[in-house]
Amino acid sequence: MARPLRIEYPGAVYHITSRGNRRGGIFLDDKDRKVFLAVFEETIRRFNASCHAYCLMSNHYHLVIETAESNLSRVMRHLNGVYTQIFNRKHRKCGHLLQGRYTAIVIEKSSYLLEASRYVVLNPVRAGIVDAPGDWEWSSYNAMAGLAEKPEFLTTRWLLEQFGEDMPGARVRYVEFVEDGRGSKLWNDLTHGVVLGSEDFAGRCRLLAHGEGDLSEIPKEQRYADRPGLSAILNGPGLNSGKWMIAVDRFGYTQKEVASLMGMHYSYISRVLTRERSKVKT
Repeated sequence: MARPLRIEYPGAVYHITSRGNRRGGIFLDDKDRKVFLAVFEETIRRFNASCHAYCLMSNHYHLVIETAESNLSRVMRHLNGVYTQIFNRKHRKCGHLLQGRYTAIVIEKSSYLLEASRYVVLNPVRAGIVDAPGDWEWSSYNAMAGLAEKPEFLTTRWLLEQFGEDMPGARVRYVEFVEDGRGSKLWNDLTHGVVLGSEDFAGRCRLLAHGEGDLSEIPKEQRYADRPGLSAILNGPGLNSGKWMIAVDRFGYTQKEVASLMGMHYSYISRVLTRERSKVKT
């Protein structure tokens, strides 16, 4: 199975979900949830990240985190790895606790961070476990609403400031905002399953995925989901060699695909591209 798209850059905001293997429980009691939060706090501090919202269920969790550095993979490897070790040791289990890799959706902070944070704390309500978000102890809702002590790892300032500078009044408006979101459809604006934001933001994320950084873990069908057709590239303006380079190096078409459409042997395409790339480097 192809790995999900990963986009990492300083200041990125993500909605993270990780589920139990075979839908099994990852928190068997409240002590497990306390352990997870302790590991999460240590992870946030170690990797210079921040948390805007969280919710721990029985067989999965939701996090909204912001990374000051381009290090989401390291954050999640540490969090899930350390917690799995502690869980297995405590419950005398072995093997994978979590199902595959976590899901990470990149969020445009200015437009969707509020919505994502509301979605996360309403998860127990949508699941029918509680009638109100404040009835669920294991989310960021009560701390954000001023009904419980704020954990060290939780950042409340940015969210509350969206409702005004007066903190008591901002918390009241936050509670009203969450209550109004019971029927909201957060994922309607999701792009390619991995980006939540405006068209401009999604475009910038696509540029990052197209070559700004390490793409070794990005599946081709996600990385090039919006690429132009090969015929359109090869029939465009410019020299053939330049168009071949664009098709192969920028949009991920194979030399064999280019050669087939051009009616040439792929070895010739390969020689031309090798020559053109050497010119770029010199």
